[in-house]
Amino acid sequence: MTPLERPITDWDAAYANRDSVPDADAFTDPWPEDAARFRQAATCRLDIAYGGGEREKLDLFLPEGTAPAGLLVFVHGGYWLRFSRKAFSHFAAGAVGRGWAVALPSYDLCPAVGIETIERQVSAAIGEAAGLVAGPIVLAGHSAGGHLVSQAVSANGSLDEALHRRIARVVSISGVHDLRPLLRTAMNADLRLTPDTARALSPALGEPAFGFDYIAWVGGEELSEFRRQSALIVTAWRGLGQAALLAEPPGLHHFSVIEDLRDAQSGLARLCTLEG
Repeated sequence: MTPLERPITDWDAAYANRDSVPDADAFTDPWPEDAARFRQAATCRLDIAYGGGEREKLDLFLPEGTAPAGLLVFVHGGYWLRFSRKAFSHFAAGAVGRGWAVALPSYDLCPAVGIETIERQVSAAIGEAAGLVAGPIVLAGHSAGGHLVSQAVSANGSLDEALHRRIARVVSISGVHDLRPLLRTAMNADLRLTPDTARALSPALGEPAFGFDYIAWVGGEELSEFRRQSALIVTAWRGLGQAALLAEPPGLHHFSVIEDLRDAQSGLARLCTLEG
């Protein structure tokens, strides 16, 4: 008989991505500068308002000299607590290189607002971007962004129903899909989740709302909780009739797992532009 696995006792360590990656700063510190260089060279429209708040803005990157084949909306992570779109612009490079437009929204952060407000903001940003670019829509997000795009297309999400038919695929990259474990972490002092809101905001505990393809993409070297979270939503949603795939590319951790978004020839960029 296989022995039982020991239960998690240190929930902070179970979700501490930065602590689990040696020299994590070497991956994330260059992002703002890389993003700024990409913006300077790109064909783009910056600081498009999708709401009235200072952070309720998105940047739109366009392929040069051709009409976009579709729209990728990429939502950044940071545990709903940090970062903005301006540190992630360069991750639009792969999809733009494949002829797609890419929208990157910012959103308000906890504890100034709750996660439910952030999800509504992301849905509003998707709607704004969809009005600017014709064609199919792919939603992708990293970490907390993976949660936000998954929640947006769940039955409990606030995405405008008029967009349903345009969403062809959702790609959650190292997403958190069941928020209940976060109730046991120190960061919940800022997230302010309750048992009720954690359940309501967990896409893996709800139903997918539309007939899109769903892909959970998580690095093979990531924390076990992130691999479990990705497997969980694929298993749950597939059991409800959703087309879903779990991909665990080997050798990648929580910060290297999105690097392939910069490469137009990568498998991840192809998935995010409906060619994989």
